[in-house]
This record gives sequence, C-alpha cells and structure tokens, in this order.
Amino acid sequence: MASTVTDRSEQRPDAGPPSRPGYGQLLRTRGAWTFLLPGFLARQPFAMLTIGILLLVEHTNGSYFLAGTVSATAGVSMALFAPQSGKLADRFGQRAVLLPGVVVHAAAIALLTALALLDAPLWALYVAAVPAGASVPQIGPMVRARWAAKLDGSPLMPTAAAFESVTDEFTFVIGPVLTTALCTGLHPAAGLVAEASLTLLGGLLFAFQRRTQPAPNRRGPGEAERHASALSVPGVRVLAITFLGIGSVFGGMQVSLTAFTQEIGQPGINGLLYGTFAAGNMIAGVACGAIAWKVTPRRRLLTAYPLLVLATSPLWALHSAPLLGAVGLLAGLCIAPSLITGYTLVESLVPSTARTEAFTWLTGAVALGQALAATVGGQFVDAAGSKAGFLVPLGGTGLAVLVLFALRRHLAPRDADARSAAAPERGVGHREAVPVD
Repeated sequence: MASTVTDRSEQRPDAGPPSRPGYGQLLRTRGAWTFLLPGFLARQPFAMLTIGILLLVEHTNGSYFLAGTVSATAGVSMALFAPQSGKLADRFGQRAVLLPGVVVHAAAIALLTALALLDAPLWALYVAAVPAGASVPQIGPMVRARWAAKLDGSPLMPTAAAFESVTDEFTFVIGPVLTTALCTGLHPAAGLVAEASLTLLGGLLFAFQRRTQPAPNRRGPGEAERHASALSVPGVRVLAITFLGIGSVFGGMQVSLTAFTQEIGQPGINGLLYGTFAAGNMIAGVACGAIAWKVTPRRRLLTAYPLLVLATSPLWALHSAPLLGAVGLLAGLCIAPSLITGYTLVESLVPSTARTEAFTWLTGAVALGQALAATVGGQFVDAAGSKAGFLVPLGGTGLAVLVLFALRRHLAPRDADARSAAAPERGVGHREAVPVD
C-alpha cells in the first residue's frame, strides 16, 4: 500500500508536478525585502569586529598574541552574551533588544578605539572589549527567526537556511576585505569606525521593521517547559561544539593569513586571501541551496565535516600565496555545507519559542571558536610564525569532529516519533531543498 504521507511540497496530487521552491520563490515571499536589506547592512559588522580589533591593536602594540587576546575578549563576550540577547528577543521582541543594543555597541567601539590610539594599558583594552563584544547585535539569528516565523512548515525553509548561510558568507567576503583595506590604506582605526557606523545605521533600520518580527513569546502560567533554554536540548549542545570547530577555522585563518602576508612583505593581499577563503563558503552555500537533497541534514553534516578537517590539514605546509589561496578556497567550500545543515537541524530540534536563542547559541559558538583560535593562533604565530598558526584550524575541527560522531544520536529530530511515522530519518525520496528557479 502506498504511503499516505508525502513531502509537503507534494501533498496535492491534483496540483500537477511538484513546485520547485528555490531562491526566486523565496525572495518573492511577502515582506521579505523589508528585513533582508537592512539586515544585510547590519550583519556586516559581525565579520569586521574581531579582525578590526586585531589590526588596530597589533598596529599600536606590535604583538599578534596580545592583539589576538584583545580580539578574543570581544569574541568571547559576544559568544557568552549572544544567547541571552536571543532569549530576550524571543521573550520581549527583537526591537526591544536592538534599539539599546546598537547604541551601546557604537559607544563601546568608540571607547575601545580611543584607548588603543592613546596607548592605554592593556587591561583597559580588555575591559573595553567586553561591552564591545557583548553588545554586538545578533542580526543573523534574528533574520533566521523571521524566516522561521514566516515559513513555518513550508518546503522553503531549507532554502531559506541556505540563503542565510550564503548571506553570512558574503559578509565574510566583504567584511574582512573592507576592514583590511580601510586599516591599511586609510587609518588603523578606520575598520572599527566603519564597523560601528554600519551597526548603528543597519541595526536601527532593521529594528524599525516591526511587521515582520516574530511575536514575543511572553511567559504565562504553566509555560516554564516551553520557555526552557535552547541549550537544554542535547542536539543544540552538540551543534554548538561543532560550530566551535568552524569558528576555529575563521579565527585561525584570520591571524595566520595576517602574519603570512606580513612575512612575505605583502600585507595588502591579506584581505584578498581571506576573501578568497570566504568566497569558497559563499559558492558552496549557493550550491547547497540549489540541490534537491535526498538525504537527511544529519547525514549531510556527518559527511561534510570530515571533509572540512581534511581541507584544513595541508595549510601549515604551504609557502606561496597562490597555493594558500587555492587551499583556502577549498576549505571555504567545505564550511558552508556544515553551517547550513547545522542551522537547518535547529528547526527540528528546538520549539519555535526558543529558535532565536538557539540560532544565537550557534552563532555565538562560531564567535567563541574564532576568538579562542585567534588567541592560540596569535601565540603560535609569535613563537613560530604563520606556519604554526595554520595548525589551529586543523586542531579545532579535528576535536569537534570527534565529538560530533560520538554524540550524533542527539541530532535526531525533537518530534522523532511523528517524523519517523511520516518518513523515517527523512530518508530517500525526501526533498529538503529544491533547485533554484
């Protein structure tokens, strides 16, 4: 007997061939552009902050390690406070969190920049870096939460996850290149000035798009379980560790590429090399959203992540910029599939009342991994040059992949019983994402 349950995109037998919801259809979603455009502007600073701090403090202090620790302080603060920001946004609304947040962030960046230029003591830079990182607006998770609210139960959700990952990677193409160009060509502080300006302008514009923000989930009697922290879900903890490894690639590449270009006497190509690495992420993200996947996201993650480990393994042995750019591009190609599937899994692991928080845990994990990698990588670079720094991405992803495989059972969907009755493990025949128009 044929199954009576089919994919959502194929539930109406009288509708003819199944629709192919791709990027074109996604972008025609009513109201999407009202939050996508300001959201794109406001999320640029996420890729500019740590490298902006790194370049400014290295210029004023002269040490990659110390610059990396200040940058890492901001990154750790971002990672620790981001989930709290997400939880508040889920409960009180995104606007209520964003309006004060962007103002505090701009002020904190101004203070940090002034202290660095005035050769303030190192402890003062650490103190200023805490609010600078803690107040970073979590625009990416907020945009994802808006998509989830608009497309709940729609076959367009995987396409939206891919689109958001592409957008994130595009910021990692533009952000570091723009920051490096401003810092090396205009003034060492220009990157952070641009970061604060974009945060303030983009964040305010995004906050005023009230019609598309998810409704606040205010706690009522007997709703404590509904509003439990997203981190209480074992699968979210596994994904957070996995994303820590991805963050180690970003942080390790930033520090090591900066040192490498200094060593060969071409600091101006740092942004180009890092942009090439990030371009690989973007290209792979576009491809992931265009493929009609017939396997579960969990299986895709377990396939893509080991490939990322392999791609980072030869970085330490390379001595020429073209080769480093090529292998960096390959590593970038392996990141997007892991990011996209991780964010896609959140939809099945976490209730809608905690999705913004869950997304911020993952985004924060990337920031934390990036910060830790920048610190460790900076110490390695100071001690043994850029070659040693490139070992950090390999170590970070290697440890994360061990945890991922050991705890992969926790990535089963939250409502596994209902889902298995429809299509066990979302196996063969399930079309999670579909080709572009």
